[in-house]
Amino acid sequence: MVEHYFTREPGARHREKLITARLRGREYRFWTDSSVFSKDRVDRGTRLLIEGVSLREDAWVLDLGCGYGPIGIAVAALVPRGRVYLVDVNERAVSLARRNVELNGVGNAIVLQGEGYEPVAGMMFDAILTNPPIRAGRKVIVGLIAEARTHLRESGSFWLVARTRQGVLSLAAEMERIFGNAEECEKGGGFRVIRSQNLRPSIGLRET
Repeated sequence: MVEHYFTREPGARHREKLITARLRGREYRFWTDSSVFSKDRVDRGTRLLIEGVSLREDAWVLDLGCGYGPIGIAVAALVPRGRVYLVDVNERAVSLARRNVELNGVGNAIVLQGEGYEPVAGMMFDAILTNPPIRAGRKVIVGLIAEARTHLRESGSFWLVARTRQGVLSLAAEMERIFGNAEECEKGGGFRVIRSQNLRPSIGLRET
């Protein structure tokens, strides 16, 4: 059986390494390991999303499927008066993300373990960002897109990055169906960043 990076409890032998990346003009260091996504370098899609996202300084942000944390950690610097929640089902990734938050001196980020939106049940955000687990299958990803509306404040935004050849345009069509809008914000290296805005009243349970 092949073990994917969205496995809850990876059993692969640990192979930790420290990598560096320059994101939004700042140098970051990240501990990575086997059984986490893109362990050797910050991948092109993640970079494209980080470089292209625009947020208010006081925004509350959810990094959905955070891996070892590059998106959430880099975005935390963009929202110094806000807060970033990083969530992932992979316990190894969550452990790494917590170490990397501390390693990079990020004070406005919280890392939680759990599947999908489970760790932030009832919470509302100004933005949700994801480089989704394509190998989990289209049904899973469409479910994550659909559920995003229950966690976005009115006018909040959902950002997704994926490879063109792995069906990002099809996912963009689903975002259009669910939100009523979908805009391509960035494109490069075989990836596209798609953004939808929650233009209807929020339907979440409570405000953060």
